[in-house]
Amino acid sequence: MPSKTKPATLYGQPVNIGEAARQSGVSAKMLRHYESLGLLGNVTRTDSGYRLFSAADVHTLRFIKRCRDLGFSMAEIGELVGLWQNKRRASANVKKIAQKHMDDLSERIAAMQAMQRTLSTLLHCCHGDDRPDCPILDDLAGDSQIAT
Repeated sequence: MPSKTKPATLYGQPVNIGEAARQSGVSAKMLRHYESLGLLGNVTRTDSGYRLFSAADVHTLRFIKRCRDLGFSMAEIGELVGLWQNKRRASANVKKIAQKHMDDLSERIAAMQAMQRTLSTLLHCCHGDDRPDCPILDDLAGDSQIAT
């Protein structure tokens, strides 16, 4: 039975940017961006300048994509890629980055929940009819008497 994932090389050869993008789930544009940031190291090029990606490059791209899916910043991803590739790393360094990111996410979630509560209160106070007075606009203008 064939494997569901194809190897990152075709017949042992590196793959072009389109195939690397397909296999990693990262667009070719983002792939170029990650390369420009130095996240992929030295990508092999043909004599005519076309990029060739190894299985390790595609694996790194999948790693980067997973980091992006979890909302890590590019700076954090750079650190994580470096730690991932350093087999002598201390896991405490990885945990520190992940913990800081989780704390930042918690703060952002709390801020968004506060916005949601405020909007919910404003929506509840607005009649939504043909009258011109609108507590939502009053609040946005700083003229609100509603306790949010």
